[in-house]
Amino acid sequence: MRTPAKIQDFVNKLRFNFEKRGETHRSVAETLKAGKAHCFEGALVAAAAFQMQGRKPLILDLKTVRPDFDHVVALFKIDGCWGAVSKTNHAVLRYREPVYRSIRELAMSYFHEYFLYENGKKTLRSYSKPFDLSKQRIDWLTSTENLADLAHLLDISPHTDILTPKQIKNLRKADQIERDTLDNEEYSS
Repeated sequence: MRTPAKIQDFVNKLRFNFEKRGETHRSVAETLKAGKAHCFEGALVAAAAFQMQGRKPLILDLKTVRPDFDHVVALFKIDGCWGAVSKTNHAVLRYREPVYRSIRELAMSYFHEYFLYENGKKTLRSYSKPFDLSKQRIDWLTSTENLADLAHLLDISPHTDILTPKQIKNLRKADQIERDTLDNEEYSS
């Protein structure tokens, strides 16, 4: 796994974790043992691979409004531009090439893809600063415990709003053809 694209290929090979036995936030070792991951767990796996390459293990939280779910990606930077490795079960919210000059640009690349299937309501509202896993006191690499505390630290870390209240009020819903793409799932529950 020498390149971000190869890391993404590896993360893609993990089955999707539907959390059928309750909410999980597995360490890298436990995720690999289970052979499945959701976005948080996939981001940790990718961050570990980046750390092995000598890069900082950075993740990014994309925060939504309920009933939608937040999304977590692993960040990397090449030639001054940001990209992301992403674990998702849908045709959207996936890998981002390292072409974004700022974290905001990268986060905004997910904006139009982030909507509810049922009604087309756009839900992305904020993004975190790059969250450096190497600075956390939690063993995210090998712990056998649920890493809910780490997920909480990411959730309460500083986030930047992307919309004003007026902008939120004026958002146009996604078209039906866009909504239909969410019906494509890589794995079925």
